Amino acid sequence: MSNAPLHGVKVVELGVWVAGPAVTGLFADWGADVLKVEPPAGDPQRAVFGALGVADQVGVPPFEIDNRGKRSVVLDLRSDDDLATMMSLISEADIFVTNVRPAGLQRLGLDAETLTKKFPRLIYGIITGYGLEGPDVDKAGYDIGAFWARSGLAHTTVAPDEMPPAIRSGQGDHTTGMSLASGVMAALFDRERTGKGRIVSTSLLRTGIYTIGWDFGVYLRFGKRQSTRPRHRNPAPQVNCYRCADGRAFWLLGLEGDRHWPGLLTAIDRTDLAAVENFKNARARAINTEELITVLDAHFATQDYAHWTSRFDKEEVWWAPLNSIPEAINDPQVIASGAFINMTPQPGEAPYRAVNSPVDFDGYTPTYGPVPNLGEHTPKWD
Repeated sequence: MSNAPLHGVKVVELGVWVAGPAVTGLFADWGADVLKVEPPAGDPQRAVFGALGVADQVGVPPFEIDNRGKRSVVLDLRSDDDLATMMSLISEADIFVTNVRPAGLQRLGLDAETLTKKFPRLIYGIITGYGLEGPDVDKAGYDIGAFWARSGLAHTTVAPDEMPPAIRSGQGDHTTGMSLASGVMAALFDRERTGKGRIVSTSLLRTGIYTIGWDFGVYLRFGKRQSTRPRHRNPAPQVNCYRCADGRAFWLLGLEGDRHWPGLLTAIDRTDLAAVENFKNARARAINTEELITVLDAHFATQDYAHWTSRFDKEEVWWAPLNSIPEAINDPQVIASGAFINMTPQPGEAPYRAVNSPVDFDGYTPTYGPVPNLGEHTPKWD
């Protein structure tokens, strides 16, 4: 018998693009049997590169990461027969997950109220852009709109006089997907005690706000917040990034300013700074942060990355590499953490690596993939 934590759990996904499929992608990695229901044209994420003007790319990693290990069945839910097949699949499922807008689900009779009334043991998980109540329930969200822009996250990430950059593709979707996955798991556990399913919902908007809950909490309590400053005005110069002579950069992690200050000065051979009045304690360094950052910038530019980081380690200065994606891929600690896995390719596909999901279970090693072709499987439970 499989020792997968979700072995035997049946999941129906009616998901598109990223957020919904991300939830069930985690479940598939954890051993659940996931039936991905797609329209005849397929989940549009399959063709995301084409939508971006890249039509000849072999493989679609943004689709692969969230859909490996699932079964793909094609149903035209505008057809009465296919809709009946869908209901049959859901009748035997433990979990139903969707990120289709509520109005569309209601037209099909796949809304939360209808399905949980018809199937009382069903865990119904839904991700929306803005929530299940309010004037914008059915408004298009995407993570760049709901998670990033409307939540205040984008505005808070940059200085007040700057316009923010776009979020990285899928970042808000994956964060929100993990939120729903945790809620669905709690509901599944609760069903073991009560025998009853329930509706579990989250939104891109709510999750985005939760990620900056410290800032919101301070504003709700005190009516103010500290605005984001440019790097050269960071009020915590010991928790800042600096570039070395060879172009590589690191991030200092001296959160406890006065405790970490002497070790840093020893590591960089600048104990003379301890006697500078403007740098005498954490408060003084925060007030005079631009002056200190200018001094540190000039000093770190005199030696390469290997020199400074070896000095940090010798003096137990806390720091982290400021990695690019290629640098992270080759970082020994990133590799050791299990961040990347070998995929199970489709017949005829060359072997390739992909990003792992972020949770491990001792004694269980998933089989990653393959990624199903559109309509590869029969719409029935084995």
